[in-house]
Amino acid sequence: MRIGMTITINNKQVEVVAQEVLQQIVFDQMGENPKGIAVAVNGQVIPKDFWIETKVKENDELLIIKATQGG
Repeated sequence: MRIGMTITINNKQVEVVAQEVLQQIVFDQMGENPKGIAVAVNGQVIPKDFWIETKVKENDELLIIKATQGG
């Protein structure tokens, strides 16, 4: 049985699977090929290479930013 937890993503509360890794949460939010994405957990930027090993905990606050082109 999978048990959920509440986290905040970009100032919105979201239910996710307990002990989900950051990479899966980003994929769920942004698609499986996220390019130009920066992610911070509780104010600390997490390099993309560490998304797969970073576990998200109850009440963590995520900020997901997508770079856009233009000028």
